[in-house]
Amino acid sequence: MEGGEDDSRQGSTLVIHQTTEQLIARCIAPVKKDFLRPPPDRTTTSSAPNDKPPVLAKEKKSKRQLKRERLQDKKSTKNLCPNLAKSGDVNSCPYQVNCRFSHDIQAFKEQKLADLEGECPFLKSEGACPYGLSCRFLNTHQEGKPLSSNGLKVRCEVNGFSKDVQKLLWKNKMTFPKTDAKLKSLGLLNKSKGNAVKNKDGGDKCVQSDDNGSCAVTSELENKDDGDKHHQSDDDGSCEVPADSDSKLERFVEVIKDDDGIKRELEPDIPCPQKKRKTAENCEDEETENEVVSVDDQIVDGCCIRSEPEAGTEVITPETDLSLKSHSREKKLIDFREKLYLAPLTTVGNLPFRRVCKVLGADITCGEMAMCTNLLEGQASEWALLRRHSSEDLFGVQICGAHPDTVGRAVELIEKECTVDFIDINMGCPIDIVVNKGAGSALLTKPMRMQNVVEVASGTVDIPVTIKVRTAYFEGRNRIDSLIANFSSWGASAVTIHGRSRQQRYSKPADWDYVYQCTRKAPNNLQVVGNGDVFSFVDWNNHKTECPELATCLIARGALIKPWIFTEIKEQRHWDISSGERLNIFKDFVHFGLQHWGSDTKGVETTRRFLLEWLSYTCRYIPVGLLDVVPQRINWRPPSYHGRDDLETLMASDSAADWVRLSEMLLGKVPDGFTFAPKHKSNAYDRAENG
Repeated sequence: MEGGEDDSRQGSTLVIHQTTEQLIARCIAPVKKDFLRPPPDRTTTSSAPNDKPPVLAKEKKSKRQLKRERLQDKKSTKNLCPNLAKSGDVNSCPYQVNCRFSHDIQAFKEQKLADLEGECPFLKSEGACPYGLSCRFLNTHQEGKPLSSNGLKVRCEVNGFSKDVQKLLWKNKMTFPKTDAKLKSLGLLNKSKGNAVKNKDGGDKCVQSDDNGSCAVTSELENKDDGDKHHQSDDDGSCEVPADSDSKLERFVEVIKDDDGIKRELEPDIPCPQKKRKTAENCEDEETENEVVSVDDQIVDGCCIRSEPEAGTEVITPETDLSLKSHSREKKLIDFREKLYLAPLTTVGNLPFRRVCKVLGADITCGEMAMCTNLLEGQASEWALLRRHSSEDLFGVQICGAHPDTVGRAVELIEKECTVDFIDINMGCPIDIVVNKGAGSALLTKPMRMQNVVEVASGTVDIPVTIKVRTAYFEGRNRIDSLIANFSSWGASAVTIHGRSRQQRYSKPADWDYVYQCTRKAPNNLQVVGNGDVFSFVDWNNHKTECPELATCLIARGALIKPWIFTEIKEQRHWDISSGERLNIFKDFVHFGLQHWGSDTKGVETTRRFLLEWLSYTCRYIPVGLLDVVPQRINWRPPSYHGRDDLETLMASDSAADWVRLSEMLLGKVPDGFTFAPKHKSNAYDRAENG
């Protein structure tokens, strides 16, 4: 243990005695010597009374056991029936004794955690809290008003996922005529696969990929006699039941047997509804915040209609919320030039974080990357990534898929169900689980499949389609500059180039010279967005000066570490932000998080978890007033230092225990047994869960 202490002190001494140039050469931030301190000792076991006990490894449980525990937990007194919590009336629940939640109000109040300080986040936006008795700010609710207005979350959020759509996706009864028509025109229809879902006995379909980027799928569907049948699609869209078991699936249908014993194909259907006119009742949610897109007072048909429906069948389409959807005649191309573009960020790039960045000056926002297969399977958690706040006036969603038919069906469904300004296709994700499925940066090794994906997606929807790529998959091989001249002819409106290869990950600085080279090769009708290591207005200015052809720069990790980078770029200054101003930004995030995830106990803890994930990045920021050289570079490792006040010192800590203490300043004490480990483990410099 003593050796560890000596090494820490020796390392601190080396930092103190090295010159600024030597520190920068080693990628260590040159902090003023007056603020340096020895790194905290985490090698010894402290016996201080306030220290928490060591965290033990959790026992692994089976899925069945976890499901049983979840059902039991719902029935416990800590989970009050939502209908009962909203209204306060025991007779308000339509399920009564069959309800999965508790109806014991008294027992719920006895075990409920103490109310938090502050005001309920819903009172100003809705006038009444949709969480009622479950709200952790119940003491601020106004007496004499109903506990809940309408049971909805903040109305300024759109792109909700309809249960009707989810059921159609679960049952595999959704049609995609636009995608099928585009696939047929490109000669990919017979090679494409249908909607990616599981069969009734839970087995996954077998996907086989061709070299040209198309894919084939064999699937088993159960008929009413419990016999598994294989279906094969012809060019005209009809289905047959062949004798061999290796047939390919293009379109899913349900086979039934009539009373006379004849097998027939049936596509169950629902009527195709028309969009209601805008009235004061159905548009009051748009008046609470600034509207994203204005729509004339007219009937809008958002249904997906096949040109030649088969006899006896109707198109299966859900009723969609198109209150903010643009008319096709109002289609516009997104102009990225000179706009501040917040990158789609996994985990931390959630809706509350994007609202914070909008307040601080971001112009364009994009949702977290969503997997096409998960969207087509109707996973609510994946559709939640597409939600949009009304303050996001230029908003896109990012999707990731391996095959043209999967991506085409996903973009067609998104255009029909959501209000977005553009759809970005991720062809640069380096994560193994994505690459191993042939998606993300794996597409960089298959140019023909890239072309098919972009052509199908852009030819299926009316909104702009953009793509995001890396310089290459392997260093120096199949580089993207050989393809950039073709992107616009494929149908892409813009391309974002991350100045690193997939092999490189984040091990070296982004290669902006190569980004400039690609930008100059791009045709005039293709907007090129550069990405990589933008961390100050100086970086932004340099890239725009070196390559005026760049439309803009995408800001990713820089926004995670200091979201006020958008303010710095717009005001062209280095903001020496104080600890109090930073805390106010965290308060805004908490407020937005409670509105998004809920003000009950579950919503509070969800907000806390995402706040802690974000704090694992913000601790890398070094205040401007503490640096010998300004601005800070994104690859500089901060030495151990103390701030100008206790709060600034706490915010500089790389310990998860200090992140938890910061969260307690905003969201109250953590529950008993609470532990936290960052999802991105590389952001935690200590192994301890909570210190």
